[in-house]
Amino acid sequence: MRSQDYDRLYLSPPHLGRHEINYLHKALEDNWVAPTGPNLDGFERDICEFTGAGHCIALTSGTAAIHLGLILLGVGPGDVVLCPSFTFVATANPITYLGATPVFVDSEADTWNLCPERLREAIEDQLRQGRQPKALLVVHLYGMPAKLREILAIAAEYNIPVLEDAAEALGSRYAGQPLGSFGAVSVFSFNGNKILTTSGGGALVTNNSDLARRARYLASQAKDAAPHYQHSETGYNYRLSNLLAGIGRGQMELIEDRVKRRREIYAWYREHLAGIPGLQLAPTEPTGSRSNRWLTTLLLDPAETTVTPEQLRLHLETRNIESRPLWKPLHLQPLFATAPMYGGNLCADLFARGLCLPSGTAMTEMDLRRVTDAVKEIL
Repeated sequence: MRSQDYDRLYLSPPHLGRHEINYLHKALEDNWVAPTGPNLDGFERDICEFTGAGHCIALTSGTAAIHLGLILLGVGPGDVVLCPSFTFVATANPITYLGATPVFVDSEADTWNLCPERLREAIEDQLRQGRQPKALLVVHLYGMPAKLREILAIAAEYNIPVLEDAAEALGSRYAGQPLGSFGAVSVFSFNGNKILTTSGGGALVTNNSDLARRARYLASQAKDAAPHYQHSETGYNYRLSNLLAGIGRGQMELIEDRVKRRREIYAWYREHLAGIPGLQLAPTEPTGSRSNRWLTTLLLDPAETTVTPEQLRLHLETRNIESRPLWKPLHLQPLFATAPMYGGNLCADLFARGLCLPSGTAMTEMDLRRVTDAVKEIL
């Protein structure tokens, strides 16, 4: 059959319901359409209750949250910030906004996240060059918890504050504790492809009341306490609107159901793609952890199959199925060609061999079977 004979299966589309409509209707009825209001306050409370964080500031994007987080940690021109290479560019771009330099670190094979051994190597080498890293960004890739025990211990040893990028990891846990509650500052993304969406949006969470107060101030154009508009420093228009926060409130009512469904989708793929030569699904979770399985990913072993990830992607396209390569490591991006990199072979290999499969929570068993049948056709 031709690709146009099938409805399009997207990688991770939004999944909305009547819960969101209720909050939106209420906001419109009450004329709360400004970047403040009861939905915004309620959404921030919801995030705090779910993550255990003391303070939440809802923002226009996860990128804005990282930008503010780095400012709160004192990052400025000439500083160096440690960052995994295997992540989306939005993790590292805010480093450059501030005139700082990203120092990239390779992944480890167990979770595909920041490698503790390479991290220590990077820190010690930067110190030998007279540069004390100003901050460390830790990412939980595709919702998989990083090796936090080892990473946080190293950061504490060298007195480096941690900014936890949990953009893809709302609903994941490490040692029973929600991700997004481990950093001095942590961030989430509510982009349209995330497990919880507000169309666009993000959040900064912290247990430090002083940092939270400053984040709200900076995110609201840094307006001084005066009856007129007075400003003593540069601020940003980063606050989420009350309307979009209403979507978030409705989504929060279903977050555990959404996590459960993503995990079911991963398990379905694991069962129905088992035994295919050269195909390996994403890593298993560390003991005591829970991944939200935001996206189900696979690797192809060139020693066992001649099919490449790009050939598989193009074959899925003939069935009108969207898939996507794993993140291209940032040290391989032209934008960061001159940035320091420690290691690099492992994340480069993951990029060369990996693909993300459709994982939206509204997928039916028929949708899933369509994907696995198409994978089996070529493999």
